[in-house]
Amino acid sequence: MTEIERDEGPDLEKRLDRLEEIVEALEGEELELDEALQLFEEGVGHIRATRKTLEEAELRVERLLDDGDGGSILEPEQVEAKG
Repeated sequence: MTEIERDEGPDLEKRLDRLEEIVEALEGEELELDEALQLFEEGVGHIRATRKTLEEAELRVERLLDDGDGGSILEPEQVEAKG
């Protein structure tokens, strides 16, 4: 696991900002292959960590909304509007 993928890494917003910087650099600059690969690798690490953060947040929301009987504390129309 790389430093980027560990929990003590940057928060979600910082990761997304860094991803934007990486995409701009890869699209706009004439980079050496090694430098481009390093940026790409860093970006993949940020994407994996961000995906994990979002999945964990989704699970937390689902647990909070669970009524304990396999249903949701939201009314059916609220669930439809959510998804």
